[in-house]
Amino acid sequence: MKGLGRDLALAILFGVILAVLPVALRQFFGRSSVSYLSLATNALVLATLALSWDMLARTGQLSLAHAAFTGAGAYTVAILFKLVNAPLWVGIPLAGLVAAVLALGLGSVTLRLYGIYFAIATLAFTEVLKAAVQQLPTAVAGGAAGINVPTLFRPTFVPGAMERWELAFLRNQSYFWVYAGLLLLAVIVSVILQRSRLRSAFTAIRTNEQVAGVMGVNAVSVKLLAFVLSSFIAGSLGAIEAHRLGSVSPDGAFSVHTTVLALVTPIFGGLYTTLGPILGATVLAGLEETLKRTFSEGYLIGYGIVLVASILFMPRGLVGLISRLLRRPRKVVPAEPEEARP
Repeated sequence: MKGLGRDLALAILFGVILAVLPVALRQFFGRSSVSYLSLATNALVLATLALSWDMLARTGQLSLAHAAFTGAGAYTVAILFKLVNAPLWVGIPLAGLVAAVLALGLGSVTLRLYGIYFAIATLAFTEVLKAAVQQLPTAVAGGAAGINVPTLFRPTFVPGAMERWELAFLRNQSYFWVYAGLLLLAVIVSVILQRSRLRSAFTAIRTNEQVAGVMGVNAVSVKLLAFVLSSFIAGSLGAIEAHRLGSVSPDGAFSVHTTVLALVTPIFGGLYTTLGPILGATVLAGLEETLKRTFSEGYLIGYGIVLVASILFMPRGLVGLISRLLRRPRKVVPAEPEEARP
């Protein structure tokens, strides 16, 4: 647990920065702060998704089921709201719990698989869950059309009292802080995993699971723990997204695009670290927005080129690149001439 206190202090400092960021944006950018705040919110969503995926990746498992857990969270909170009018603060943890239970069941069966076999099993699970939701009664899950979920945090417009951009900013600010709280929780969990004995277990399993077993590591239990934690955070994220977007449908909730983003972002930022997914999400969210404004029709081409180039030339992601740039060059000591030796 060496260094845990320092890392948790940095995590709390990170939370304080997130807490004051909307206020600073409004102060400095005025009307433009609405778009900047939306961009920052998208970065938070992507960072939370990527960090939760990275927690399982540290055990060497390539999961393609993240869309299943975010979708399960989104549908849980939507159905709860529709049937019993459950508030956000009740729906979010319950959505995370449902996703964690699903991960527990899926992991108990599939975590003995390796490599591509585990990846295919998790991808198939996403499709099975999507089909299962589509088969639910329309009165419960809305069928193929999905369910409308009331958006929260809607300040009342009073003519003359407040401009519309200010009302939009207040709504976005409330969601920003909810996302920031979830990301802070993910960061704290990640830091604890990194600073505990579980880090050694993760590394041993990722390097050679058979050797890890000989060393006394229960690989299945450790991977199951990482899977459940990862899925709880993903399910909670899906629940907040359902409220923010105002609707949830099978195609949108269980989209492969979500899984691809969860996988690509930590690779771009730096795998098996807490900072990497956050850094990768911040850069990719800004890059996507810039490319959209510059090349509205073909921005995905530029986005893809950047990702491919980063994988080719930055094998350890942005974190590895920054570490290499900051590494101090070793001081070369000139060899002593032989004639000067005694």
